[in-house]
Amino acid sequence: MQIHPMWTDYPALAPELDETLALIATNIHPNNQPVADALLAMINAGGKLLRPAYCLLFSQFKPVDRKKMIALAAAVESLHTATLVHDDIIDKSATRRGLPTISAQFGQDVAVYAGDYLFVVCFKLIAHWASDLRSVQQDSASMERILNGELAQMGRRYNVKMTIDDYLNQVSGKTGQLFALACFLGAYESGNTGRFAKAAEHTGMAVGIAFQLLDDILDYTGTLDSIGKPVHEDIRQGVYSAPLILAMIDHRAAFAPYLQKQAAMTDADIAAVLQLVADYNGVGQARQLAARYTDKALAGMAKLPAGTPKDTLIRLTQQLLTRES
Repeated sequence: MQIHPMWTDYPALAPELDETLALIATNIHPNNQPVADALLAMINAGGKLLRPAYCLLFSQFKPVDRKKMIALAAAVESLHTATLVHDDIIDKSATRRGLPTISAQFGQDVAVYAGDYLFVVCFKLIAHWASDLRSVQQDSASMERILNGELAQMGRRYNVKMTIDDYLNQVSGKTGQLFALACFLGAYESGNTGRFAKAAEHTGMAVGIAFQLLDDILDYTGTLDSIGKPVHEDIRQGVYSAPLILAMIDHRAAFAPYLQKQAAMTDADIAAVLQLVADYNGVGQARQLAARYTDKALAGMAKLPAGTPKDTLIRLTQQLLTRES
């Protein structure tokens, strides 16, 4: 079991991320070998562990039991991985992180139970290590917001009238919420004030939204090899993200002949849509929006107490939100 090579640049954080990954694995023992195999395959697939990293970093502003914070970081990553498993089932995705998805490898039934089991792992860790009910409440509220974000996305499939506000609301309830929860738990459970934890939560939300915007931009600029999943499939599946939405604002009629075909879009139709997104500067507009949320996240971090945790958070966030792959 090995963490992503990016963490070699963060030698003080890497050992705790190693322990986070190992702890998740030790909590996986369902009474079904295919489910156990599927979960371990997913955990070993090379995810970046970004959410637990933010949890751990926000916990470093006060002296705290590191074993506890590693457990809470593991809870956050278990929740994140569960949402990925279920996303892949709904989207019928064949690959994730350059490897076959659990549903593609082991079948949809095994994947459903695998995702459900990770929710159990998350709540077991939270229930055992949280200092009070507030963290449990925060975790359950986050799960509700994540589900509502998923339902909102499902309800907006093939909606050519989708606005950028619709998109941001949807992203806030998915990617944004997981980063927000990670930062809140790290700050709150390490003994900081509720006000500090709330500010950390808002900063995490901005990181998550910027991260998702950049991820969606890479769907238009990246390749299968660089981002580890098929590009442009979201368009065919009716999941419209920022570059397309922004390009369509004043030009919906140009896109209509292609998008109205929905799942029947051909590769030529997809190519035509991509050209229109380029013509109307959809990617450029999305980059500007991502920059706004990146600036918001960094502004929140600028207010943190001086020291190594603050410096590391700023460095990681700048690296993460200016990446090209």
